[in-house]
Amino acid sequence: MQRISNEGRLSESEERLQSLLVRGLAGDAHAYHAFLKELSAHLRAFLRKRLAHLSNEVEDLVQESLLAVHNQRHTYDANQPLTSWVHAIAKYKLVDLLRRRKHRDSLTDSLDDVGDLFSSADNEAAEVRRDLGKLLDQLPERQRLPIIHTKLEGLSIAATAQKTGMSESAVKVGVHRGLRTLAAKIKDGA
Repeated sequence: MQRISNEGRLSESEERLQSLLVRGLAGDAHAYHAFLKELSAHLRAFLRKRLAHLSNEVEDLVQESLLAVHNQRHTYDANQPLTSWVHAIAKYKLVDLLRRRKHRDSLTDSLDDVGDLFSSADNEAAEVRRDLGKLLDQLPERQRLPIIHTKLEGLSIAATAQKTGMSESAVKVGVHRGLRTLAAKIKDGA
């Protein structure tokens, strides 16, 4: 018996919504306003059942569905059940939402992956510094110091000359010869 009363209530709701929409389409602004208000409650219940895990999305989806119903109201056939038409629109909006979320989720990586990326970059940088240090240790001081100060620390030729006690031309020659020696060592697989 309860099932019959539920069906009766649904058909009363269907009839009421349909009547309000038809009157609204005929120009009755109050009926159309009442239709949208009642329809929003109906859509909210309909979508909550389908979006239990995304309850924060329900209101946005209700608004999108109401807007779509409003924009497509001229396509409604009064000989067809209103809720079937409305549910079809709401389902399309729901599918669009799920597609957008899936696409957005596929574009983002978890923070765990980013942490691994930084730790591997840190490890690689440490290896590069170690290897470069070994190569630089093989150079004479007159080549090593100018390279360290100008190329690694970013000092000017003049500042390097002052720091090392070398002339500016000696610093330039030291950098040039040191880089040439390093290139040869790397080429030979030092």
